[in-house]
Amino acid sequence: MRARIEPYGEAALLLEVDEGTEMARQARLEALASSIRREPEVREAVVGLGNLSVLVQRGSRRQIAACLLERLEEAGARGGAERLHEIPVRYDGEDLAELASLHGLSIEAAIALHLAPLYSVAFLGFSPGFAYLLGLDPRLATPRRARPRALVPAGSVAIGDAFTAVYPVASPGGWHLLGRTSSTLFDPERRPSALLAAGDCVRFVRVR
Repeated sequence: MRARIEPYGEAALLLEVDEGTEMARQARLEALASSIRREPEVREAVVGLGNLSVLVQRGSRRQIAACLLERLEEAGARGGAERLHEIPVRYDGEDLAELASLHGLSIEAAIALHLAPLYSVAFLGFSPGFAYLLGLDPRLATPRRARPRALVPAGSVAIGDAFTAVYPVASPGGWHLLGRTSSTLFDPERRPSALLAAGDCVRFVRVR
């Protein structure tokens, strides 16, 4: 496992991993984050795409850096605790026909390709509860829209580059809209507020 760790700001560390498949790498980083959060010197650990940032108590960076490297192989062997979420989708998005045509697919073929994979949550970002899902069929990978929409409704299922995702709240967005779900991805009154977490698995289920 090739890994690099370096100081990140005044009181943090950045661990970067560049070996293995994306899904395996993200699962290892999530398992490592769960482990390292239990250290009293660690204030927070956040998984990114191929990296882990760890905010530590001042004066403890060297200690935590050694701990991260020591636990990296263990995290790979153990893996993360996977939760499976089935998310219903009505495929009636504004961009579905255009996206299918762009890739030389029928609408039904594009829907089938989107339904087929078991996706993995790589990390959360952009807005509360917004989970970037790995596993999209390369035949559907599409650069983001040249002109983002001013408002994308909550529950919109979309594709952006090599990721798919569900917009948890209404927000601006430049991803291509495939459909919508009735699932609530983010609720500030719920604990935890976000339905999805890094390392979780997602399967989309078609509804009509």
